[in-house]
Amino acid sequence: MTITIYGIKSCDTMKKAFLKLDELGVDYDFHDYKKQGIDKESVQRWVDKLGLDKVLNKRGTTWRKLSEEQKQAADDSNDSAIDFLVANTSMIKRPIVEGSYQDKAVLLCGLDKAEFDTAFS
Repeated sequence: MTITIYGIKSCDTMKKAFLKLDELGVDYDFHDYKKQGIDKESVQRWVDKLGLDKVLNKRGTTWRKLSEEQKQAADDSNDSAIDFLVANTSMIKRPIVEGSYQDKAVLLCGLDKAEFDTAFS
């Protein structure tokens, strides 16, 4: 398995993540949510391994535009939250970096340069 970086091409954080991976000499594939969407199984895997609080971006405008009922449903149930994430990929924290690097499993969420350095050293 190679490294895949998931996100939205026009996102500033994604641009920084691409530069960081390039700086570290990491080959990767890019999965653009806006063009390719995302499957429920991937989101479920990320939530299972990282936790909903890490994967769900509550700071963005997409979250703020949800009704109070929708926000409460997402807070009450991981299944509801995952459905919202699949339908509204802008609510997934960016980037998600997943795959295998030098025989090590990698799953990162968000741009923490120290985590990138550790994962790809």
